[in-house]
Amino acid sequence: MRLKPLGDRVVVKVIQAEEVTKGGVILPGTAKEKPQQGEVVAVGTGQYIDGKKVELEVKVGDRVIFSKYAGTEVKLDGEEYLLLRESDILAIVE
Repeated sequence: MRLKPLGDRVVVKVIQAEEVTKGGVILPGTAKEKPQQGEVVAVGTGQYIDGKKVELEVKVGDRVIFSKYAGTEVKLDGEEYLLLRESDILAIVE
């Protein structure tokens, strides 16, 4: 099964945070924060602003940082994805 986002929406594969701190402390699942980085796996077709179609700035393969509580979580084939609007993406990691 595949996800095809509509309009200005983006599908991001969540990149899990490390489970061990730099000091070697192993974090239990409840102590970890929600990851805020991911890789774009699909993008919508864009949105219309003032009657003109505007393409999305992000593209498939971009590594991005997104808002902490953004989007809708989706599990597909055992993988965790976020479906969010492009405006919820804060930056592209280069």
